[in-house]
Formats: sequence, C-alpha cells, structure tokens
Amino acid sequence: MKKTTLIMFVVLMFTPVFAGNPAVSGTIVSENSVDCGTKGNKKKEMDLVCQEYVVRTTTTEYHIRQEKQKDQTLLPMNSTIEFTMDKDKMKFKLNGSKYEFLVVSEAAVPDRK
Repeated sequence: MKKTTLIMFVVLMFTPVFAGNPAVSGTIVSENSVDCGTKGNKKKEMDLVCQEYVVRTTTTEYHIRQEKQKDQTLLPMNSTIEFTMDKDKMKFKLNGSKYEFLVVSEAAVPDRK
C-alpha cells in the first residue's frame, strides 16, 4: 500500500512538467513601427524598423516582435489567435502560417469599470 501511494505521489508531482504549455486565446489589438537597431557600417548606417504588435488576453497584454528582420509580415488587426509560450517566445498559427515572435514586454490588462 505504501509503495502504491508513493508511486501515485511521484506521478502526480511530475505530471505538470511533462504536460507542456497550454494554449491561450488572445487578440491582436494594435501594431506600431518601432526602431529595432541599425544596419551597415560606420560610413553608411540605416535605421531598422520592426513591427511591434500588442496581443491582449483576458488578463495580460503582450508586446511582441518578430526576431528576424527578413521575416517581417503584417498581421491583420483584431485577429483571434491561440498561442503557446516557450520562455520569451510566443508561437501561434494564423491563416495557415506558423509564427514565432519575441515577447518584448507584458503588462496586466487594466480593470474596466
């Protein structure tokens, strides 16, 4: 009996570790062009501009950017997405394409009264 209880305890303790990240529903609510570095040499430098999106869930707003400048794609506003978080990256599918964005910041959604 003690062995069975111990085994059940160990299984229940480690189940969340192997369960993976649950999908969260959110909406792309805005897009801004922001500076994201420079390109070139000392004689000729160009400022790089990236799209930064705000994804809002019921409790949190995430500011996200695509990591690589060459992968820039404009996403439609007010699109509902199901995403997963992997450390500082947000992964989701939209219109049949897979996306991976870097989470720049996050904040609690203010209470609306």
